[in-house]
Amino acid sequence: MTRLDTGVPSTRYRYLDPETLVRLGNVSIVARQVVEGFISGLHRSPHHGFSVEFSEHRPYTPGDEPRHVDWVAYAKTDRYYVKQYEQETNLRCYVLLDSSASMNYSSRPGAMTKLEYGSFLAATLAYLMTRQQDVVGLVAFDHQVRLHLPPGGSPAHLNEMCRRLETLKAGEVTRVAKPLHDLAEMIKRRGLIVLISDLYDDEGEVVRAIRHFRHKRHGVILFHVFDPAELEFPFRKLTQFVDLETDERYQVDPKAIRRQYLADLHAFIARYKKACSDSDSEYVLADTSVPYDFLLRSYLARRQQMR
Repeated sequence: MTRLDTGVPSTRYRYLDPETLVRLGNVSIVARQVVEGFISGLHRSPHHGFSVEFSEHRPYTPGDEPRHVDWVAYAKTDRYYVKQYEQETNLRCYVLLDSSASMNYSSRPGAMTKLEYGSFLAATLAYLMTRQQDVVGLVAFDHQVRLHLPPGGSPAHLNEMCRRLETLKAGEVTRVAKPLHDLAEMIKRRGLIVLISDLYDDEGEVVRAIRHFRHKRHGVILFHVFDPAELEFPFRKLTQFVDLETDERYQVDPKAIRRQYLADLHAFIARYKKACSDSDSEYVLADTSVPYDFLLRSYLARRQQMR
């Protein structure tokens, strides 16, 4: 596959827009936690080597190179110590995309659904991580895992991820917690978990699943996706609402429930924000009316400042 100077795949994919990638510029995704990986990149590794950043001393053993001996420590203690450093390594990331039926919602004709918006986020994040020599995998799920593409870092792997996203269809009912728990047990090497979902499931179970990842020492970023109509509830006339997962229909007077709906929604968001904060995870509210490149650029700029 030939590549352009920007590193964008020459094959045109729906969810990977070259103009958007140019606007994102040189933003990077750097792990806040120590991660494990294979190659030299942008992130600190727990594996000790002899480069980059000083970590600790250890006693000299036969076979160690003399150039790594700390002669200052020898002068003070009359013992040989070797300097150890933390190597730089790549980030291993898993993008977990909710493809349940509720993600197929869009309130405006011609506007993208939540699943389409999430797919743009997934493809763009995969491109950014591949560009900085990280490895990234893709998982799509509803009540079970529907797509599992193990992590890779090659241009061909990025192509395959984009191709799979283009064929992804909204699935069945949401069961966020079970596939997340299964993945937390399956993913052995520490890395970064990016969850993209509307989280319409049992909150307690979802929070426990996020904590499961944190217990396994993964970093977690949650993109909580909403259509603007879900955030603003702009309906005024008698309206029939349809549950996309069960096909149940409800005739509702919006004026009678708007205040309570918005109060419940804000409480719903606040609980997830607090749960993420309590577990040292990151929360990003993703409104599909906000251009996804603006959302990512703003978020990654803030994240860079937190380092």
